[in-house]
Amino acid sequence: MTDYPTAPAPALVLPEGVVLASRGRRIGAYFLAIPLSIVTLGIGYFIWGAIVWGKGTSPALQVLGMRAWKQENNNVAGWGDMAKRNILDYLVVAVTCGIAAIVSFVLFLSDEERRRTLADRLGGTVIVHDPAKRLG
Repeated sequence: MTDYPTAPAPALVLPEGVVLASRGRRIGAYFLAIPLSIVTLGIGYFIWGAIVWGKGTSPALQVLGMRAWKQENNNVAGWGDMAKRNILDYLVVAVTCGIAAIVSFVLFLSDEERRRTLADRLGGTVIVHDPAKRLG
């Protein structure tokens, strides 16, 4: 087997007071999305999501004080980035009958220090915790 050299990932630059979201916080959001979807009958969750995507978050992330951070421009993800991230993820999970959700969770648990899920990879984001609300 041949080992191919890989370029190191660029350093993740975050504003002061903003940190990469912990695995525990991310797992909380992962499982919080389920009851939120049920309580809002799914369509309410999607509408809520479409409203908060412009702030770089989703309903479950918003409840837990997290945002999606775009690595390539060092800024909070915009509405289009979040729509791409979430809609593509939902479609992939639906097409694979949920198998992609399991793969995404395993990727998140085993990923490098950036803790990215399939949705993060699709959207080019990492999830950050903003306890002081410095990101707006």
